[in-house]
Amino acid sequence: MNMTGSTPRRTVLAAALAMAGAAATSTAPVAAATRDKATDAPLIDNRSWAKYADWRGGTAAGTRARPGSRPGLVIDAPTGLTEYADPHTGTTTSWEYATWTSPVHRPSVPATEVIASWNADTPAGTWLQAELRGGYSDGTATPWYVMGRWASGDGDIRRTSVDDQTDGRSSIWTDTFSIDSPASGLRLVSYELRLTLFRRPGSGLTPVVWRLGAMASDIPDRFTVPASVPGVAGELPVPRYSQNTHVGQYPEYDNGGEAWCSPTSSQMILEYWGRRPSAEDLAWVDPAFADPQVCHAARFTYDYQYQGCGNWPFNAAYAATYPGMSAAVTRLRSLTDLERLIRAGIPVITSQSFRKEELTGAGYGTSGHLMTVIGFTAEGDVIANDPASPSNDAVRRVYRRREFENIWLRTKRYNATGKVVSGTGGVCYVYWPAKPTGSQKQALAAVGIS
Repeated sequence: MNMTGSTPRRTVLAAALAMAGAAATSTAPVAAATRDKATDAPLIDNRSWAKYADWRGGTAAGTRARPGSRPGLVIDAPTGLTEYADPHTGTTTSWEYATWTSPVHRPSVPATEVIASWNADTPAGTWLQAELRGGYSDGTATPWYVMGRWASGDGDIRRTSVDDQTDGRSSIWTDTFSIDSPASGLRLVSYELRLTLFRRPGSGLTPVVWRLGAMASDIPDRFTVPASVPGVAGELPVPRYSQNTHVGQYPEYDNGGEAWCSPTSSQMILEYWGRRPSAEDLAWVDPAFADPQVCHAARFTYDYQYQGCGNWPFNAAYAATYPGMSAAVTRLRSLTDLERLIRAGIPVITSQSFRKEELTGAGYGTSGHLMTVIGFTAEGDVIANDPASPSNDAVRRVYRRREFENIWLRTKRYNATGKVVSGTGGVCYVYWPAKPTGSQKQALAAVGIS
């Protein structure tokens, strides 16, 4: 097993999101899917492995399922030794490794895209790699694609996506598997995920993986989406942080705070759930800086290949490093789905892009931005903590429901120059307690997360 980096190439996440029309359906009882209300066709399929039986159900090579209140996957007896040449440090280090491969999953929607995510603890001296291999609708298969090389810290390896992965029919765009030409009709009809767990030779250490999953989707091309009917109003008490408080701070992490919408949003949600870095964790941050936990989140979500803090699975993985937290990257179908989560006490981080005039009150346009939805007004408008605000006090915003729903859920849009570019199609991060309440379980299950 020989592992090397790839040619550096920064990609923009949203640029990879090419979508196609709704595809034929199949049944997958082990997964949850959300469906198009108009056609009843499945659009989104979520599958996760998180239970003791899940980990025992895969193919283990040197790993074992660990029981307990929060079951996980750990190294049992390494099966090999590899040299990893870290492209971001220039160092080559020896690592013992063991693997686990999921059963083949056939999503309910033949997919144009798949995004994997994971929850894990990687003590110093350990790290993990997540991979995906899929089966095409024409009976052929993809190669094994690296979906991320990840550690919660940055002392052993630099967490990284891997560029330049393609077989000429599908490609990996930072954190997203994408069919190159959805119009051809080619789809991914099955996939399996593989974890490789690494540790320093002879150390006896191990990562612990609590959750591994993926969201597969085939969202139709659309410049607009159907309007949803407003539901019950309410607002969650989520802390407010502005990324712009950190402009110019730690430019080695994506040029500083002006680009930190994703980690700032992640930090707001984590503190809503009562989690934050310790004083020891924050000792590296300049004490003159306000809200040092936002700097911490930026550092520990940073993707050294993408050269940014907006890697979707890396943000989810960061959130799950805090005690008792679970996290996933998914898509939602409408603001109705989002309202359901809010009613259960679960705020959501949404990804969207828009021109300045498309979101009244924002005061800016963006090719890609994360913000936190924390509630809905009596009229059904969206209450969001928008980290692009000039100060913490200005973070809470109310955005028009119809405008927000469209900029978040569409897959195509016109940019400021009139060029047709892509939208995220409802991508979001969901963070919740590993031991959710009954109502939280129901809300999560209703949007396809189990």
